[in-house]
Amino acid sequence: MNNPTVIGVIMDPIEKINITKDSTWAMILAAQKRGWEVRYMQQADLFTSNGRVYAESRVVKLFPGKDRWLELSPPCTHELSQCDAVLMRKDPPFDMEYIYTTYKLELAEQRGTLIVNSPQSLRDCNEKFFTTWFPQCTPPTLVTRSAEQLRQFIVEHDDCIFKPLDGMGGASVFRVHGDDYNKGVIIETLTKHGTTSVMAQRFIPEISEGDKRILMVDGIAAPYALARIPAPGETRGNLAAGGSGKGVALSDRDYWISEQVGPMLKEKGILFAGLDVIGDYLTEINVTSPTCIRELDKQFNLDIAGDLMNAIELRLPA
Repeated sequence: MNNPTVIGVIMDPIEKINITKDSTWAMILAAQKRGWEVRYMQQADLFTSNGRVYAESRVVKLFPGKDRWLELSPPCTHELSQCDAVLMRKDPPFDMEYIYTTYKLELAEQRGTLIVNSPQSLRDCNEKFFTTWFPQCTPPTLVTRSAEQLRQFIVEHDDCIFKPLDGMGGASVFRVHGDDYNKGVIIETLTKHGTTSVMAQRFIPEISEGDKRILMVDGIAAPYALARIPAPGETRGNLAAGGSGKGVALSDRDYWISEQVGPMLKEKGILFAGLDVIGDYLTEINVTSPTCIRELDKQFNLDIAGDLMNAIELRLPA
């Protein structure tokens, strides 16, 4: 009898997840349905010794619809390369510990383990800066730490969005107008007095219709997106900032954007990504731990995590 496929999952504490919304929950369930063994671990459970990476992991089993929804085996220490694939699902912040984890994952990758997403691409593809590879898809965009250049951008476009390159969940995102008396302090705060680069984009009024999250599996877009609609008085659609989610079918423009980005995602080993699209424009490419699987699956009877497992299976040795 062949040994079962073993898939590792690196994530935040599993007992604290929201099982009604968590995309990693959906991925674990999809792997279970295939009869795969799923091993749960956190960043702190990884270590290297003599050029090899090890993990202290637990076999995880999920039980949807039951009060006791989680079962974990006793911990077991093993080479990470004993996993056929590993999902890197640790949420930001993208800090030095995160980068060190990608170094460890590369050691397992060298020994044949499929890492989703590619460790090098997790480091290379900053979720905001990566959009600059696709200027045909984005609104007018500037990345700089120069106060003078940011002020000129405001003069040129009047209504702008400024945001840190390392932010998440809509944190520290500012809308700035040409007549805003606070623009100087906003620039000073975001750039830390000219020592840190930030992104400026022309404001997109269609944010009122939602910031669409388009999920990409192996370079192909799911047919529906979750439009995250800002709360009254807000310009940010992020659910973490109080936005509400509404499922919508992809437009022709959405498909065009996904077709522009998809081949590069495949080239870079990014099997699962989330494109953020406002109106006709790409604003971010999420590669660390994109969410919204559960919401879209429920509204449209999709199986996005299952599609991801299919893509993983195609890349495993026969």
